[in-house]
Amino acid sequence: MIEFDRKQISPMLIGADGDAFDSPDYIYELKWDGERCIAYLDPMEGTELRNKRNVKMLPKVPELAEMHKQIRKRCILDGELMVMKDGKPDFYEIQKRSLMSNTFKIELLSKQYPANFVVFDILYYDNRDITLLPLVERKQYLKKVLQMETARFAVSRTIPEHGLSLYQLAEQQNLEGIVAKRKDSIYIEGKRTKDWIKIKNLKDEDYVVCGYIYKDNHMISIVLGQYDDAQLIYKGHVTLGVGGDNFRIIKSTAKIDKPAFQPPAGNEDAVWITPSLVCTVKFMDYTSNGGMRQPVFKGLRYDKSPKDCIVKDSH
Repeated sequence: MIEFDRKQISPMLIGADGDAFDSPDYIYELKWDGERCIAYLDPMEGTELRNKRNVKMLPKVPELAEMHKQIRKRCILDGELMVMKDGKPDFYEIQKRSLMSNTFKIELLSKQYPANFVVFDILYYDNRDITLLPLVERKQYLKKVLQMETARFAVSRTIPEHGLSLYQLAEQQNLEGIVAKRKDSIYIEGKRTKDWIKIKNLKDEDYVVCGYIYKDNHMISIVLGQYDDAQLIYKGHVTLGVGGDNFRIIKSTAKIDKPAFQPPAGNEDAVWITPSLVCTVKFMDYTSNGGMRQPVFKGLRYDKSPKDCIVKDSH
């Protein structure tokens, strides 16, 4: 039973990944690239915003302190806290803000790159826990509770049935992806549910397999490289399970004493191999230093020479 004053809600989490699909049993919405937060809003008493770790976020985003003025009834909302740059959510900006404590810098950034809160669910309406209502009914309450939307505080738009077309739009706009949610899904606090499916728009790129490091849980961390002119340079890691053909082929590749580059700290236990294999890695986006965010090993490819794995200028 959800109580407004407890203010310790753990959001329900997405429990499945998949490819885009159409279905009359689902509604679809964009997957926003920000920080998941729960908002406790009381029209008379004010706004409280907390992240998944239950940290109070208003000191980090003071520009959202008056969200309660936009609602009709006391409510608890689930949504994404974001900062937009060039018309798209910028994950690093909101991450940077989350770690800040300097009030002067926060105030400056709140004017330069103001945060916004996009709501996709409602758990509590007018002193009533509504988590056991089907999602489509909760969405109706969400429409009802908001008096008006602004650039700072708005409701996530949904599309029934047509997931493929929304995914194509997300892909064209280079957004994070979409989420498919069963229309009849209930909200169970803190649970990871397969009723919500994450469909990510991932980038992919080819890398030279330079070596590997044994990890726990039958995994290895593959050391990746790319060529900058004729020089092989270090480009990070991606994880792979030790079962299967990919690992067998990597492990059977001839070993060498050291790689062609000076590896950074953390690679002391690496097994180095001749740079003869190419693999494709999927990932969310480039980090500010040219690395990959959330890399996933896609597979080895044999139609490309290692010398053709070239550092891109955009990194």
